[in-house]
Amino acid sequence: MVFFLMTGQAGYIHADKQPKMDVHFIDVGQGDSMLIQTPSGKNILIDGGPPDAGNKVVSFLERHDVDEIDLLVATHPDIDHIGGFPRILKSVEVEQLLDSGKMYTTKTYARYISQILFYKVPVTIAEENELVNVDPHVKIRVLNAHSGTEDNNESSIVLQVSFKKIDFLLMADVREKQEEQLIKKYNLDSEIIKIAHHGSSTSTSIDFLKEVSPQLAVISYGKENDFGHPVNRVIDNLDKVKADIYSTAVYGDITIRSDGNSYMVLTEKTPISIFEAG
Repeated sequence: MVFFLMTGQAGYIHADKQPKMDVHFIDVGQGDSMLIQTPSGKNILIDGGPPDAGNKVVSFLERHDVDEIDLLVATHPDIDHIGGFPRILKSVEVEQLLDSGKMYTTKTYARYISQILFYKVPVTIAEENELVNVDPHVKIRVLNAHSGTEDNNESSIVLQVSFKKIDFLLMADVREKQEEQLIKKYNLDSEIIKIAHHGSSTSTSIDFLKEVSPQLAVISYGKENDFGHPVNRVIDNLDKVKADIYSTAVYGDITIRSDGNSYMVLTEKTPISIFEAG
């Protein structure tokens, strides 16, 4: 059954007191930033968007009463993923950082590292197949990590986040090469997927999507971007697997709220929908 309510961020509903998990896809333009608020009240921020999105992310955290980040994840060192971190680190206390381990020779990366050192944030380098312990209600597994030879995108941290029957597959910016490897190694079946690399032609093969079998796909990108994201092939592939598509460019901030058995989608600019787990 599907319900629609004309509402935005201020229209969150609490039907009962069962533990819930909110996964927010923050509209940072051409970039990525996600906030996970776990059933036990832990806060996980994955990427921080480009530099000019730092203030937007900080404001979003303030609106959601986040004054401490239990885990900060830097999926890889590209500017559209870590650019906003220096502003965020100045505003919010961070307990732990999970980094890809991929180094980069840019001013943005140097600024990011200097802020981590200045605020003495403990850093862990992600390892493939490790479990990340933040909340006992939520299983977080690293499916892809830097192995020493890939470029930035190939080194991206891919996470599968599971809360009871609902699985999120967060693909960062990996390429089809990594998708092929994931197919061989893991059970990828997930209700929700964050599409890799903003819907670029480098990722999201039909074979991969068939393995994931998503009900819903989120694409984070900026309107009228210079890269042609998302490309038609990615949209066509998502249509072939009958996934509903939500993008930050169209819907603004997107929140998926789950009790572990079903989930609802709340968007800044459109209605919300409730789905039962398949």
